[in-house]
Amino acid sequence: MKVLVLNCGSSSLKYQLIDMSNEEALCVGLVERIGIEGSVLKQEKEGVEGKLIKEQPMKNHQDAIKLVLEALIDETYGAVKSMDEIEAVGHRVVHGGENFASSVIITEEVKNAIKGCFDLAPLHNPANMMGIEACEEILPNVPMVAVFDTAFHQTMPKKSYLYGLPYELYKKYGIRRYGFHGTSHKYVSQRAADMLGKDIKDTKIISCHLGNGASIAAIEGGKCIDTSMGFTPLEGLIMGTRCGDIDSAIIPFLIEKENLTPQGLSDLMNKESGVYGMTGISSDFRDIEKAAAEGHELAQVALDAYDQTVKKYIGSYTAEMNGVDAIVFTAGVGENGIETRESIMRNMDFLGMKLDKEANKVRGKETVISTADSKVKILLIPTNEELVIARDTVALVK
Repeated sequence: MKVLVLNCGSSSLKYQLIDMSNEEALCVGLVERIGIEGSVLKQEKEGVEGKLIKEQPMKNHQDAIKLVLEALIDETYGAVKSMDEIEAVGHRVVHGGENFASSVIITEEVKNAIKGCFDLAPLHNPANMMGIEACEEILPNVPMVAVFDTAFHQTMPKKSYLYGLPYELYKKYGIRRYGFHGTSHKYVSQRAADMLGKDIKDTKIISCHLGNGASIAAIEGGKCIDTSMGFTPLEGLIMGTRCGDIDSAIIPFLIEKENLTPQGLSDLMNKESGVYGMTGISSDFRDIEKAAAEGHELAQVALDAYDQTVKKYIGSYTAEMNGVDAIVFTAGVGENGIETRESIMRNMDFLGMKLDKEANKVRGKETVISTADSKVKILLIPTNEELVIARDTVALVK
């Protein structure tokens, strides 16, 4: 079965066409600047040098998906001869609220539930819905599946997901910790169990999904029991442009002092904060690392603060699970940040965690980066959310 996996952002679209007979990605592509001047599609095909680049106006996601389907049948860089070869579509959906604890076949009821979460993920869910509706228009007879970022975290107990707010607000508005990056945490925790040679039901794993957006999950017996992101993807770690954990009293203070509207404050915390706000340089950790190496004090402070925050979560989740078998680093920064991983794992010997500095000198390759005598394994595992989406899609469609 050939499955098309779509990950729609507000102005972007990542996609893969995967042959599930051998789980091989036949084509991998990215559409950027949808609805903005300079729209472009870039696609690569397994085993073919170079890439297909198409620059043309795309006013919405329907235009983008039409172009994706054209690219998939391109003579040189495509992987199918006709759309009839695409047997199912798997969609990443960021927020499923409490409605979904697993992936589902998309129906009108499911679409209404996704729309009901627009307020909880205003940057993501509307874009996800655009992708679904565009595919329904263009591929009306192809079954489609929604795979939710929040679903994996629905195993958290009440003590982990309830906030110290009046319970009525939870019942009225669903204010609780939901967690995100669930597909990534699910994939790497299973791979970690495989690398440990254990049944995942017998493991305690801390998964660190570190990128421009970042979250950490405590996974016991294959189930999430706690995670750093909360009601929205703003809570938790310092991120590229997101502030992460702050004293909540700062919110009314800033509203009064800076005369901010709710939207203005949301923009400040989501788009103008994090390492970008702390340094004024960039939201890209590579730029921050370069500036720090050149002696920029605030750049180094931002990196140190980021690493310390990750370290705090690892320590707290180790205590929460009464031990841990493996620490997993994944996503852009986690997979490629050699210095970041070293800084995070420094002085963790007391918890039985010892990083092998030589083994750690690697980027984007699945490997063990702890010393032979480390009681806790430290693992680098490139994430593969698209494969998880494709697997769930096949399982439901069949």
